[in-house]
Amino acid sequence: MTIKTVGVIGAGTMGNGIAQVFASSGFKVIMQDISDEGLKHGMTSIAGSLDRLIKSEKITEADKVSTLERITETAELSSMKGADLVVEAASENFEIKTQVFAELDKICKPEAILASNTSSISLTKIAATTNRADKVIGMHFMNPVPLMKLIEVIRALQTSDETCAVVEGLAEKLGKTALMANDSPGFVANRILVPMINEAIFTLHEGVATVEAIDEIMKLGMNHPIGPLALADLIGLDVLLSITRVLQNETGDPKFRPCPLLIKMVDAGYLGRKAGRGFYEY
Repeated sequence: MTIKTVGVIGAGTMGNGIAQVFASSGFKVIMQDISDEGLKHGMTSIAGSLDRLIKSEKITEADKVSTLERITETAELSSMKGADLVVEAASENFEIKTQVFAELDKICKPEAILASNTSSISLTKIAATTNRADKVIGMHFMNPVPLMKLIEVIRALQTSDETCAVVEGLAEKLGKTALMANDSPGFVANRILVPMINEAIFTLHEGVATVEAIDEIMKLGMNHPIGPLALADLIGLDVLLSITRVLQNETGDPKFRPCPLLIKMVDAGYLGRKAGRGFYEY
């Protein structure tokens, strides 16, 4: 199957990044969001990201113009009817995602592939809400999408070999590396990463060390490019809490219980960079 037009559901941090990398690689992109404000913010973010790439001499002004010209904004899900592939990047919420997939299944042409950027939710369960379960797959991009090379490709129980092959080929065209994982809570990346961040929050919660000390110890001692608490702020504390709860609920293992401090910070609206305050102030 040849992919020419790509739909992206959601114009937030992940959605606009996904739209950018597809458009930069020559694909026609339809970016959908439920609000005009969300779309405007998404396009502003893409333009800013492209400007930074121009400043670092990785692309030209002409590249920026052509990339933006390939992106169409829409608030209507029905605009996905012509897409060959749709990547869903909505909130990390099972009910929202399954509702989107059920609608896309009705709207999109029968041969279209439906992918989710979910970072923890079962692709097998999502696929079961459609009549094209063999064409449902996970494409878990890493943040920031334009810079990170990995796409964690998640194979649902129903996903066909052909669908996997198409997505692996797409990753190569995007200049990314596709690494396969079977459908399991948190897959590989977040099954390992999120408990580590949660444990860093427990370390702070129990007064073992300060925010700055915890992050510097992991950077200097483990050669991490960013500390776990700064990374939590980048990811979003609400997203981290959602993933932690998926891990806990799906496995039934108490080792995945979220730290009480994480829960309190989300309740307070201290969600990290996007809120201007998390473990650090921005």
